[in-house]
Amino acid sequence: MNEPQSRREFLADVGKGTLLATIGPALAAELGITTAGAVEAPAVLNFGGMESLVCFMQETPVSKLQPALAAKLKDGVPLKQLVAAGVLANARTFGGEDYIGFHTLMALHPALRMAGSMPDKQAALPVFKVLYRNTNRIQENGGRDEEVLHPVAAGSDKPNAQQLHDTVKRKDTAGAEKMFATMMQNSADDGFNALLECVQDNPEVHRTVLPYRAWDLLDLVGREHATTLLRMSLRYCLNSEKYRRPEWDEHSKALTKLIDEHKLMGRDPGTRSMEDGVMEKLSMTIFSDTPETAAGAVAAALAEGFDPHEIGEAISLAANQLVLRDHGRPPEWESPGKPAGSTHGDSVGVHASDSVHAWRNLSQVSKGRNVFACLILGAWQVARDRGGNGVQRFLEWEPLPVKRQISASTDQAKLLAELDENIRLNLQGHAAGVVHRCGMQGIAPEAVFQTLLRYAVSEDGALHAEKYFQTTWDEFHRTRPAFRWRHLIALARVTASEFGRPAPGQAEARELLGV
Repeated sequence: MNEPQSRREFLADVGKGTLLATIGPALAAELGITTAGAVEAPAVLNFGGMESLVCFMQETPVSKLQPALAAKLKDGVPLKQLVAAGVLANARTFGGEDYIGFHTLMALHPALRMAGSMPDKQAALPVFKVLYRNTNRIQENGGRDEEVLHPVAAGSDKPNAQQLHDTVKRKDTAGAEKMFATMMQNSADDGFNALLECVQDNPEVHRTVLPYRAWDLLDLVGREHATTLLRMSLRYCLNSEKYRRPEWDEHSKALTKLIDEHKLMGRDPGTRSMEDGVMEKLSMTIFSDTPETAAGAVAAALAEGFDPHEIGEAISLAANQLVLRDHGRPPEWESPGKPAGSTHGDSVGVHASDSVHAWRNLSQVSKGRNVFACLILGAWQVARDRGGNGVQRFLEWEPLPVKRQISASTDQAKLLAELDENIRLNLQGHAAGVVHRCGMQGIAPEAVFQTLLRYAVSEDGALHAEKYFQTTWDEFHRTRPAFRWRHLIALARVTASEFGRPAPGQAEARELLGV
């Protein structure tokens, strides 16, 4: 994000009532054509060459969507273009303000990446799954008539990060959006980093993951749409201001204090490597201590010159402990699709792992203080989440698998068949035990991932299956061999939890694709 993005120009007001009458108000709105007599209708974001496909994603009745998607594939429209259109349709419709909407947005790129790991005939299944959810939610929310994002004109001034932050705190949506558009026009790099300072006000999973997923999508949809995608995160922050609590200021002050105490401002990130023992110790400090101590330990490690990538690895392993130790959803929290004992969906461990994944990636693509702040807050969030809700006793609970759950098999085929059976029986600990044995035996991790991928696609996953699968894939492949299998063990556990609730539309998609 170090180059200013190009911006499409919208058609000027032609002021010709005859033209408006000829083409009709709906098409006129799409073209950005208005008259003085039509000022009630807000201007519409237009995505140029992608516009017709974006409208297709919003307007096709969901009952007809998957046959239409299959037809487009047959006509040569690539999967990545269908996903890009789904992303832009989601951004324009929801603007980061709908719970199911922004979860679906965050699942779209992981679904495309999952497609790349599947046999050719099945590759479209994860994409169809999330696009079905996307269009269904768009239409439940009123479709094109209820779009949240509209064009915003940039100013000619040069606002800074503090001004944007103050405007967000005042809940001035129009002012913040114009200011952000101006910053992005001046420098997309500076605009992105200014937005992160607003995000850091409250380390919580959706606030954290949304800007990373938006940034991650830019190579797919085009950097000319950077302002549109990142506005979703800005509006999320604006809407969250109505729930501001005193502790937001407390941890912000703690962050500033740690950066000052350890003289992190203005210094370059370190390159020092960690030994396995140091990594394990830092990880367990983050997992087991207070948020203040966890954040302080990361700030100290940064000051000692350790590589931010390796510090992020330790934070990720701490979050992984929340998945491995969780006793599951208590009976009083059960809901449709998430029974007592389940760990899929919005469980504390899945949320923490997805959050750390985002903080790590945001640290790598940001600059200045944000390189350090994202990691410090990632540690803070894991430690806080461990003690959240007043009922979690993670320090007392043993991580899975326990000894009796570890498979006795040593043959790869038998282990994978056993894993499949345990998933289908919802035996979370035993599924974890099989994958633990796979790691001990040196079984190819790709074979285990393929088994788990099948269910990440077929099952609903309570909005989190795609995102958490991608989180695990990334964390496994950038974690040192001594610890990486912990991530895959956790994914096996979550997969066994989510089995038995097929994703809406998947049966139809399989039939259409001949799977």
